Amino acid sequence: MYRKGAQDAKRAKVFTKLIRELTVSSKEGGPDPAANPRLRAAISAAKSNNLPKDTMEKAINRGSNSGESSQFEPVRYEGYASGGVAFIVEALTDNRNRTAGEVRAAFTKFGGSLAESNSVAFQFDRVGSIRVKKTNENSDEMLDLAIEVGAEEVIDAEMYHEFISKPENFYTVRNSLESKLSNEISAELIWKPKNLVKIDHEIFEKVIKTIDLLEDSDDVQTVSSNFEVSDEVLQKLSN
Repeated sequence: MYRKGAQDAKRAKVFTKLIRELTVSSKEGGPDPAANPRLRAAISAAKSNNLPKDTMEKAINRGSNSGESSQFEPVRYEGYASGGVAFIVEALTDNRNRTAGEVRAAFTKFGGSLAESNSVAFQFDRVGSIRVKKTNENSDEMLDLAIEVGAEEVIDAEMYHEFISKPENFYTVRNSLESKLSNEISAELIWKPKNLVKIDHEIFEKVIKTIDLLEDSDDVQTVSSNFEVSDEVLQKLSN
């Protein structure tokens, strides 16, 4: 019963973040996903996480209703977790003081600290990430396709091919891939670390707790970091 309750609470938090993004993107760009790339991405994320259709529609209508004023605004925080791991935290908030307090507390609780704006971002590149679920394509075919659609590179992961694009080409690349492939596709703008910081087991546990605490905030939408762990550490955690 406890486990189901925890899962339900986590799902509710995911839904809250999705609803907020749907509302804000609809308010800023209108309710038509064909003419609003950000809303289209939000709808895709909502469907992937099984957000009910009626809930999705209500959020979009709320945002596009000119008679209602959405107070949510985007804000970005930067900081360092234990071990010098760099973080970029993106949020949508209607109360900057509350959100800043929650983010600061998440960092300091496990040995990290909130940093000044733009003191961390230089360690990341802002890029588009379009992940195409693997079927029967080979790497050479995906490389040719990346060149054709204007992607910067394609990364061959275990379960998917990840196409990387410049932010200004993100929606063009995604739309091109959707028109050429029948594979399941997910797409988002991300902060991609330029270099990774290798951490040990003890630091990894603190970093994961920091991420969990950050993501526990309804205001926080995305958490990006630049750490990596060795296979030895992962094996130790699985034992």
